[in-house]
Amino acid sequence: MIHFAYADRDCLAYLKRSDKHLAEDMLLKKIANEEIIIMKEEDIMIGILRYNLFWDIIPFMNYLMIDKLYRRKGFGKLLVEFWEKEMRNKKHGLVLTSTLATESAQHFYRKIGYKEAGCLLLEEEGLEILFKKEI
Repeated sequence: MIHFAYADRDCLAYLKRSDKHLAEDMLLKKIANEEIIIMKEEDIMIGILRYNLFWDIIPFMNYLMIDKLYRRKGFGKLLVEFWEKEMRNKKHGLVLTSTLATESAQHFYRKIGYKEAGCLLLEEEGLEILFKKEI
């Protein structure tokens, strides 16, 4: 059975192993601010969704990861839908995310209702596509 929960300190080892983008101190801040959602099958952690607030008001999904054994089975969609529901409950009407133009994640976001909202090109980086979805 699949369930979702905001990450707590007991998730720290899994987060450090699965999300190499943030140092431990930042992960702890995100945990304290309830900005990381963990997806579990029974008691096994199988996915992470990490977000922040763009301009301090718009939820922006920074990181979505589903463990390899669970990919391409609908779990990513379930995790994003749970996050969107949580954001609606917090009275947000719009969510954002982004991905590199070279990554296949852009097709996933379009498939689940996200629309292109622009792009960003930084020196030494690839083209980042911004996506939005009204919730």
